[in-house]
Amino acid sequence: MADPKPRKGGLGRGLSALMADVELAPGAPAPGPGRAPLAVPVEQLIPNPDQPRRQFEPEALAELAASIRNRGVLQPLIVRPHPTEPDLYQIVAGERRWRAAQIAQLHELPVLVRELNDTEVLEVALIENIQRANLNAIEEATSFRQLMDRFGHTQEKLADALDKSRSHISNSLRLLNLPDQVQGFVREGKISAGHARALITAPDPVAMARKVIDRNLSVRETEALARQQAERPEPAARVRAEKDADTRALEADLSAHLKMRVRIEHAGQEGGRLTITYRDLDQLDRLCQALGAGL
Repeated sequence: MADPKPRKGGLGRGLSALMADVELAPGAPAPGPGRAPLAVPVEQLIPNPDQPRRQFEPEALAELAASIRNRGVLQPLIVRPHPTEPDLYQIVAGERRWRAAQIAQLHELPVLVRELNDTEVLEVALIENIQRANLNAIEEATSFRQLMDRFGHTQEKLADALDKSRSHISNSLRLLNLPDQVQGFVREGKISAGHARALITAPDPVAMARKVIDRNLSVRETEALARQQAERPEPAARVRAEKDADTRALEADLSAHLKMRVRIEHAGQEGGRLTITYRDLDQLDRLCQALGAGL
């Protein structure tokens, strides 16, 4: 099998430290001279309290434990000396292997000890999780957001370095705008990321998510339901008086500029509401880019 193309840099020393030690692809060469793994007792390894992955599926851990029993731990864990306990090491990358090794009743694990600060530890842990672990859509989106907020990475830089499309990262980040209860449904596997994306613009995402679950709706059916709710006319009590010419002209200008339907509703001294209706996720992506261009 051909070697995978090398990943481009630009995500700081954290990723560089990880990639210099352990290739993520199978069949990677062993560490060079002076970088040989150490055998460390499992009880001297402590999980990283800032580990972005919070859920470890028992079935997946059991499968990994079975593999470890048969083949051993093929890739060493990345650790650093514990910040406060001199006889312990803190896991930077490889907590799943550490957990599975305990299930397999291993007493020692191969580790590579690296001097990393707290910021580098978090960056490496986030990237290792994204590239190696089977994250659910909310965990992945949260990792993207942390990389952007904590380290100043742009969507373009993440897409390039992680071999993911910019639209994938953009669509993932939108899931974090959903109510916590809907995000919980995604984490629990009750709805898929596709269902969740269809709920982003729903008037009541929680209620619609419950309908999706109760009726076992497909993603296409969920998208259709969301469109129906978005196009549903407002109650007569909320219909405003006929708009003046300036407001209609402003609606027309904005609609022409954005190539989407724009509606403006004045509420007197209380302000008002501007509604932009997009046709699909590509239009939504273009709208977000347009709104964020001046930020």
